[in-house]
Amino acid sequence: MRLIFASLKKRIIFFVLLLALFFCKTQVVDSLSSLDLINSKEIVVEHLRLHVPKEYRKAWLLAEERSWANWLAEKDGFLGRQLFWDPLNEEATLLISWSNYEIWKNIPQEEIDLVQKKFEKIARDIIGKDKDNFFPLIYEGELLPQ
Repeated sequence: MRLIFASLKKRIIFFVLLLALFFCKTQVVDSLSSLDLINSKEIVVEHLRLHVPKEYRKAWLLAEERSWANWLAEKDGFLGRQLFWDPLNEEATLLISWSNYEIWKNIPQEEIDLVQKKFEKIARDIIGKDKDNFFPLIYEGELLPQ
């Protein structure tokens, strides 16, 4: 009897899941291959997430303003940026808009590293403690406006 009940229970669960699959609302999602993204002449948004502890939020903002803001303003293809801070998770989200993927990705890594070192030094000076990077990178990616 138990075996029949277990088998019936599995069939009912399968049937319910099958119905849910057919009647739930789904969305079509288009994605670009890396090659399509590289050749794209459309705006691309650099998406960064950093760990920014509550006690260092103002220092992060000042260091950003005194380093990355000035450097970005001079870069070809830079369209603007938005900074967000999540107090619950103590995370910053940076959305940096570029005129296209190729211009953004052609910035020499050495140049980016120099600005990052300047940012870290400014943060150390503001905070008054010696640490390599108070705001480690959690995530790096790109977004395409729709």
